[in-house]
Amino acid sequence: MRIFILIWFGQLISLIGSGLTRFALGVWVYRNTGSVTQYALISLFAILPSILLSPLVGVLVDRWNRRSCMILSDAGAGLSTLAIALLLFVGRLEVWHIYLVVGVSSTFSAFQWPAYTAATTMLVPKQHLGRASGMVQFAEATSRLLAPMLAGVLVVTIQIQGIILIDCVTFLFSLVTLLLVRFPQPKTTAENEVKKSWQLREFTYGWTYITARPALLGLLIFFAAINFLIGVVSVLVTPLVLAFAAANVLGTVLSIGGSGMLVGGLVMSVWGGPKNRILGVFGFTLSGGLSILLAGLMPSVPVFFAAAFIYYFGVSMIDGCDQAIWQSKVAPAVQGRVFAVRSMLALASLPLAYLIAGPLADQVFEPLLAPTGLLAGSIGKIIGVGRGYGIALLFVVVGMLTMLAIAFGYLYQPLRRLDDQLPDAIADEAFP
Repeated sequence: MRIFILIWFGQLISLIGSGLTRFALGVWVYRNTGSVTQYALISLFAILPSILLSPLVGVLVDRWNRRSCMILSDAGAGLSTLAIALLLFVGRLEVWHIYLVVGVSSTFSAFQWPAYTAATTMLVPKQHLGRASGMVQFAEATSRLLAPMLAGVLVVTIQIQGIILIDCVTFLFSLVTLLLVRFPQPKTTAENEVKKSWQLREFTYGWTYITARPALLGLLIFFAAINFLIGVVSVLVTPLVLAFAAANVLGTVLSIGGSGMLVGGLVMSVWGGPKNRILGVFGFTLSGGLSILLAGLMPSVPVFFAAAFIYYFGVSMIDGCDQAIWQSKVAPAVQGRVFAVRSMLALASLPLAYLIAGPLADQVFEPLLAPTGLLAGSIGKIIGVGRGYGIALLFVVVGMLTMLAIAFGYLYQPLRRLDDQLPDAIADEAFP
């Protein structure tokens, strides 16, 4: 576990730096453009390259040393962030520059998640995978908690250029931690050995592996649906909060969400998650859907605080349970390819969410609840009328659709009985 903890700590520091940059750039773009659509395009460019490259990345992660993949990812992402800093220093930064650099950074980052996840399986005993997943969620939560608060202070004192340079230093720190360790390599069998020739079946192996197991396919489809709904919400959180409060309140909302994720990560790290992990996924997804629904029905700062904490607490538990399921049910030697396909398909719905969230808010839902809007005299009497209330209505719709997706997932028997019916692919003992 010592090697895993050292790597985890390096990634934690890097996540905090990236969170600073993400917050600062998001506020900068929204304030300079006033457009939800242009703001949402940052999220699109941040994820689309990773999705498109996933089949190739999965093969490479299984071929290459997984530590080398993580080093490549951190180095490329750090250089991309440095490019934004240089453009800011010379006063030439424009929105399209951010799209381009974020896309390049996403290309390198595509290697990070499958390599990190597959390496964790080799470093951590199966019985502690839930706790390791909780630690990963704890790191993400720490970033979400600290980054908005720090960014709000630093953007005034050292400005956005200084924030981005701090991010570059955190990337360097994570690189050093990776250079100090060695990763064990998985044992291969005749069935899952990665061949040295570039054959089509290598790129389709992950898909074949998943489709041969209906429970994993059902889990993948479930998360594709949930991620689409989450994508819509994630784009619109900033415009919704800024419609009712100042930017410093937005930072507080995000920090409270981070504290919820932090507590969830701590609970997951100590507890390891419920014995039946798929029921944990369903239960905490339900609590997240209810929090989204609440934020839409009663849009106000206190409700945003409560909803953010509840939602992000559940995110830690959901991701921890989901991660442990995949790590225990998929053979370590093929996890690079399987996890890459899993990532590609589960996240494939996000670009669509990012593309439609802005137009839906700007052109459909906001006009519906304008003072003279079509629904001002009906739903407007329940939620409210004016700027931001249309986005609130969209949150209500997303919350209801989330609960519908949970119902369909629970009714699908292979998914509901995944933990009991699908055998584990790794042994109980610790790995060397």
